[in-house]
Amino acid sequence: MKLTANLPWWSLAAPALACMLLAGGHFGLPALPSWLLAGVLVGCVVAAVHHAEVVAHRVGEPFGTLLLAVAVTVIEVALIVSMMVSADGRAAALARDTVFAAVMIILNGIVGLCLLMGGSRFREQTFQVQGVNAALTTLAAIVVLTLVLPNYTQTVPGPVYSQSQLAFIAVVSVALYGIFVLVQTVRHREYFLASDAGLVHHLDRPSPRMSALSGLLLLVALGAVVLLAKALAPALELAVANAGAPHALVGVVIALFVLLPEGLAAVHAARLNRLQTSLNLALGSALATIALTIPAVAMVSLFNGWSLELGIDGKSTVLLVLSLGVAAMSLATGRTTIMQGAVHLVIFAVYLFTTIVP
Repeated sequence: MKLTANLPWWSLAAPALACMLLAGGHFGLPALPSWLLAGVLVGCVVAAVHHAEVVAHRVGEPFGTLLLAVAVTVIEVALIVSMMVSADGRAAALARDTVFAAVMIILNGIVGLCLLMGGSRFREQTFQVQGVNAALTTLAAIVVLTLVLPNYTQTVPGPVYSQSQLAFIAVVSVALYGIFVLVQTVRHREYFLASDAGLVHHLDRPSPRMSALSGLLLLVALGAVVLLAKALAPALELAVANAGAPHALVGVVIALFVLLPEGLAAVHAARLNRLQTSLNLALGSALATIALTIPAVAMVSLFNGWSLELGIDGKSTVLLVLSLGVAAMSLATGRTTIMQGAVHLVIFAVYLFTTIVP
């Protein structure tokens, strides 16, 4: 999407229409059809991507990608927590299912699509190995500690942590993510910058006023995405139940909705031969998702005395280990082709299929 001197009308209309629909529902107007809510949701996703690019171009890398990753993750946390509260703690596995789905979607779906589309257009793409290694190392540690280790602790039977264990893992997750952000933005910022970063400077830098407006509209659009997704959740759960599919599929669909802005932005960057930006977005989003969502739902669970199921089953563990291993190997050289993208997408297809047909 081209950054212009003025914001496109559709980037203003989509969030405004979403706010009107949500306000109408709040004041008791008749329920709207699901297809209309889904259409407005997609419009908000596209608008969010555009506004994120405006803000990112103003603040520069890697702050722009970090901003989008954290903003979307905060919205995702709000969605999961609100659904848990509305279910009065009965959705004990919702956070696990959604976070695991987000990690698999990002590691295999988004990264695979970026590598495949970028490779098909430019044959070979390059990026900074040091930054990607830092992100993958941190992600591997956090994801194993939060989603795998609960199955093997002995204080209480898995797949849950005891209260003290849950609090400790929450602190460790936030600490690891905080150190990663420090490395990404201060101490080793150069690891996350593309070697050809100067090629984007020919675009006019957005004005402070335009950037501030885009930042506000970004938050509105992301908030609308989550609220619309929440409004569609009952219809989604009913459809999943009627189809006889596992309830974990609900978490997959929620994660797909929430990750659409980041996914579109990452693929768009890959098509412009900016793979470094794509990987910053993808891996940064995976890190922010698991490192911020788990501590947030842990605090809510501890405060309300709810049981929080975090440990994934054996099938999911195998797919997670395979995904981390393949990502470590495919991103080890700093160069990628369509081969790596195809492998990631195949793993993603297997994940989706085995979620529906376990």
